[in-house]
Amino acid sequence: MKSMMKREAFDVGQQRINAVIADSLFALIVEIARGLQIDSLISPFPLCSARMELRHLRYFVAVAQQENVSRAALKLHLSQPALSRQIRDLEEELGFSLFERSAKSVRLTEAGSIFFKEAQAVLQHADAAVNAAREVAFGGTGELHIGYAPSLTARILPAALRAFQSELPKTRVRLHDLSTQEMLNGLRSGALQLAFVVRPPARMLRELQFEELARESIRLAVSPSHPFARKRVVTVAEAATQPLVAYRREDFPEYQSLLDAAFATVKTRLNIIAEHESVSSLIASVEAGAGVALVSESLTCVSGIRLKLLPLSPAPPPLIVGAAWPKKALSPRAEQFLKHAEVHRNDL
Repeated sequence: MKSMMKREAFDVGQQRINAVIADSLFALIVEIARGLQIDSLISPFPLCSARMELRHLRYFVAVAQQENVSRAALKLHLSQPALSRQIRDLEEELGFSLFERSAKSVRLTEAGSIFFKEAQAVLQHADAAVNAAREVAFGGTGELHIGYAPSLTARILPAALRAFQSELPKTRVRLHDLSTQEMLNGLRSGALQLAFVVRPPARMLRELQFEELARESIRLAVSPSHPFARKRVVTVAEAATQPLVAYRREDFPEYQSLLDAAFATVKTRLNIIAEHESVSSLIASVEAGAGVALVSESLTCVSGIRLKLLPLSPAPPPLIVGAAWPKKALSPRAEQFLKHAEVHRNDL
């Protein structure tokens, strides 16, 4: 008799688990439909919504995996009380306990173990469904051509690329290391769908849209053997006395604007001894001791210990780095990539 009663109670619990899973799958369908703006899927259910959402399952799975609410809250970027409340709400919805609690940890109950396996399956299906729907929404397989400047995008591009390819694995991203002028030309011709550049002068943004993503401090790059390498700070007046290595003004017109702004208060005529077409050749020239160069702080991600980057006093205006695209249209794939870049700029 006790065995039968226990079995009946277990069956009731399983039914409640199934109901919550069904609710979560419905919530998934609605979320996907809203994300893709498929009104035909949403409109038949204007007042219908699942009581449990996918986030509740993610919270539960995180706590189960960590076996500690505080650690799970840290991983989820939530406060511990808020996460505890979400788990209690879920248990109230189910009608039974998911965890056995102690002062320092939590452990799954027998019913919680079953729910854990099913919740993981729902979340895996959710991720697969979202990825599949996005592939359809963005045209399935294809390519995305992006122009970039290596030293300026070293802190944004890698993280955005990882997130984008995790979301749209069938889209092949082709990165093109180009000068500013080449990127702007590529956007206008359609060869590029998106470019990460220093903000060019307004006259060069004809037919293009620009969005700021980051601001880069300006540093003076010197060879480790240069006398300035022992300094903590170099004045702009001191920098102006040195032979300067620069980028070609035809390819990087914004660099000339940087020089003008940085040395605006200096009356000394600048001695530009070489102009380079790429960051790699500029680094090699400075490393060899040919001269010094004004560069963005993020150049250190590319140059490493080959150069020493020193603060300038007074500090020149920062470089504004961002994304540019054709004003007439931003392709769905490019828009998705830009969203990831916008998210990861907050990590800078």
